[in-house]
Formats: sequence, C-alpha cells, structure tokens
Amino acid sequence: MPDTCTCGAQLVPDAVFCHKCGRPLRDIAPVEEPTPVPIVAPPVEAPAPPPVNFHNRPAVRIAALMAVLATPLYFLPYLNWLAAGFFSAVLYRRRTGHRMSLETGVRLGWITGVMMFVIAMALLTLTLVVFNALGGFEALPPEIKRAIDPRVQEALKLLQSAPAVAQLLAVLFMFTTLLSMAGGALGAKLAGRKS
Repeated sequence: MPDTCTCGAQLVPDAVFCHKCGRPLRDIAPVEEPTPVPIVAPPVEAPAPPPVNFHNRPAVRIAALMAVLATPLYFLPYLNWLAAGFFSAVLYRRRTGHRMSLETGVRLGWITGVMMFVIAMALLTLTLVVFNALGGFEALPPEIKRAIDPRVQEALKLLQSAPAVAQLLAVLFMFTTLLSMAGGALGAKLAGRKS
C-alpha cells in the first residue's frame, strides 16, 4: 500500500479511504444486503364475548323486552315463561352475534325470569293492596260471592294473609325463573346450531 495518495496527502497505515480527498485506496467487496424477513402478524383472536349478567346492557335490554312482552300472557303461565327465555336467547344471539353456550342461555333465561317475576310481583302487590283497601272478599256483594267458585273464594281469603302471599311469591319466583332458564337453554342450543 502506498504511503501517499494521488492528491499528495500522507496516508495513515491500513487506511481504506484518503482522509483528504476520499478516494478509495483498496477494492472493497460490496456488502450484501440481508433479504428482508416478512413480518407475520400473530393471528388475531376474536375478543371473548362479555359475560351475560346484569352488567351486560344488551342482555338486560333483551331480557326486559321479553319480560314485558311475556307478562301480559299470564293466562299461559308455563308457556309464556318458557317462551320468554327461549326468545331472549335467540334475540341475543341475533343482535350481538356472540356464540351462545348452554350456560349463557341459562343465565339469560334467569335474567328474563327475574324481570318477569318483578313485573308480576308489582302487579300482584298492586292488585292485593287495592283489593284489601276496598275491604277484601267480605266487601263483595252477596251475588258476586255466590257466583265465585268456592276454590277461588278460599284462594282470595288466603291472599289476605302475609305468609300466604309470601309463599305464593316464592312459588311464583321459582317457576318463573326455572322455566325461563329452561327456555333460555333451549334457545341457546337452537341458536348455536344455526351458526
């Protein structure tokens, strides 16, 4: 290697370039650029659906809607409770697109049943308060008393005692929620089959 560059500058030992003019002093092999590695994003998992409870707004709205729609069908007591749970699960699946498990259907049915019970309890309480404020069964005219079936008369007399009303409400809660839960489980099973 020469001690001086063509420009006249004194070279530093083992220099690759002239420090004055920048001329290369030896052949440099081209640097191979590494081949780019494609960046593969990890697969994106769908977020888990929110749990079905009273904090889940879509679930509560759907359960309330079904409870309001099913309550006027009180003359079909078992069928309306079952149908309310069933349609709550089907409507929840359709509106949210979340997969329905059996547990989700049961929970949604339970929420629907609780709401139907609250509505029925409020209506029954209002009816009993008005009925007892007007004097109860004893205040009815004799013609109406004779026209009422004796079993209905006994039921009306029982409804004037607090323990009987509490027992009626407990049975109503049990049947309403259990049948709504069964309907919700059935709705979840059928709604899950369609996906």
